[in-house]
Amino acid sequence: MNFMRRLQSESPILFLVVLFVGIFVAFQLLLFVAELVLGPFGLPGWAPLVLVLIALVVVAKRQQNSR
Repeated sequence: MNFMRRLQSESPILFLVVLFVGIFVAFQLLLFVAELVLGPFGLPGWAPLVLVLIALVVVAKRQQNSR
């Protein structure tokens, strides 16, 4: 964690690029797992995206309520 803080202060552009790539890869991985789980049910192609977005909203609301 100290590495990321030091990177943020010394090279903010590189920090933003690393952060963006990390979030993008994590989102793609979540979509892939959701597609694997929902694939056998024959749902439409947008269903995994909706499932991931709903899960992210639920997590965000729980974090907000815990404060």
